[in-house]
Amino acid sequence: MKRLKLLIILLSCIVISSCIPHKDTIYLQNKENATNDTIQNNLSEVQKPYRVQVNDILNVRVKALDQETVEILNPIGEGNLNASGEERAYFDGFTVDNHGNIRVPTLGYINVLGFTTEEIEKMIEKKLLDEQFKSTASIFVTVKLAGLRFTANGEIGRPGTVVIFKDRVNIFEAIANAGEIPITGNKKDVLIIRQYPQGQKIHHLDLTNIDVMKSPYYYIQPNDIIYVKPLKQKSLGTGETAVSSLATLATIASLMTSAILIFTRL
Repeated sequence: MKRLKLLIILLSCIVISSCIPHKDTIYLQNKENATNDTIQNNLSEVQKPYRVQVNDILNVRVKALDQETVEILNPIGEGNLNASGEERAYFDGFTVDNHGNIRVPTLGYINVLGFTTEEIEKMIEKKLLDEQFKSTASIFVTVKLAGLRFTANGEIGRPGTVVIFKDRVNIFEAIANAGEIPITGNKKDVLIIRQYPQGQKIHHLDLTNIDVMKSPYYYIQPNDIIYVKPLKQKSLGTGETAVSSLATLATIASLMTSAILIFTRL
């Protein structure tokens, strides 16, 4: 009888430890038990302006009163007209080379490394006015990143590289576009591997905590790598829920019983 009780206790402990707690699967929990879920933040502090890096692709468009005079500066996708938006951006855009330069028709090489898109707009506009046009030409320059590209790896629905054609994307939008985090993914410690001029840095986000919206890494940046670690339950090979854990244990117990019966009959 004591052995049976010990076996029941042991199995209960295994089931409890192998199950994934419900609180570990829920996003944006208010862990301070406050009644107001409104997050007050300063956007200028949460997301600093992105500064262009090597291998970024920029879309540059120039408008003027006489549009024909700036036609050469506005690529129209002379390649495959049936190409996807990402492919068109690659062929029509200006890729930042290893020296931080882009090569613009009639303007030559322009160093854009470390500048924001707004600063690059003013830089190109000034260069055009100084070298080719007068102020009466009413030059208007727009510079945008050719999509926000990031890579998602680990315990996520669709690992790989994703391009979103938006200026600003938060971590939840990024994960949704990468196929979501399954129940076996660790939402409490999602890694953001970010590129900096001096190298890469790893930042940690707890997506189960509502305060993640205050994090300076809540909004992703181009070339970010998002890595989701698997929970230990997956590494152990146990079930995700109590029912699946019991089913696994029942299978093991059945196999052990069968093996004992076979050996005792020999």
